[in-house]
This record gives sequence, C-alpha cells and structure tokens, in this order.
Amino acid sequence: MKKNLQFMLLGIPAALLMAGCNQSEVSFAKDVKPIIDQHCVECHTNNGKGTVASGFVVDSYESLMKGTKFGPVVVAGDPLSSSLYRLVSGEVDKSIQMPHNKDPLSPDKIAKIEQWIAQGAKNN
Repeated sequence: MKKNLQFMLLGIPAALLMAGCNQSEVSFAKDVKPIIDQHCVECHTNNGKGTVASGFVVDSYESLMKGTKFGPVVVAGDPLSSSLYRLVSGEVDKSIQMPHNKDPLSPDKIAKIEQWIAQGAKNN
C-alpha cells in the first residue's frame, strides 16, 4: 500500500507537466481578437479615450503589438511582464485596471490572453 502511494504521488507532478504540454494553441484571430473587440475597441480605437490617453490602438494585431506611446504592452512568452495581461487580470491598481470603469474580464478570457502571450503572442 505504501509503495503504491509513493508511485501515485510521484506521478502527480509528471501528470501536471504533461497536462500543461497538451494545452491547445491559442489563436489571436479566433480567441484573442474577439475578446479585444468586445472589451477594448470601444476606447482603444482612433480618437477613443484610451487611445488619446495612451496612444494604444487595438484594431489589428500590429497595432496591439506596437503598444502605447509608453512602450509595448505584450512581451511575447512572458505574461507577467506584459502590461496587457496585468491590466486585464487586475494585477494593478484598481484605478487603472482594464477595461476601465466596466466589469472585469471573466477568468476564462483572462486565462486565454495569458495563454496566448505565454505561447509567444503569435499572429495566428
């Protein structure tokens, strides 16, 4: 019994690692862009409040990756260094959390953005 328990416990980390490897690839066009369009485009398009304040336009992959007048918002492969992820996930002061003055994104949408960035923020 004790030996079986040891094998089961040793197998848990390996199972967790393998589960992470089997994550499907997140598509910018199919998964991320619809989130951006629903929650961000209203303010971050030409002459929108968010664009005027930050210079950040989200109407295309290229403009999203260009970032703001202060610099990039996506660091491919590193969600925690990406201000886009930090702003939508609430890892910032509530006064600057995005979307601004609206309900926060759902956990599954935040996870989708995080996963897309972690996978390299591809234009796919």
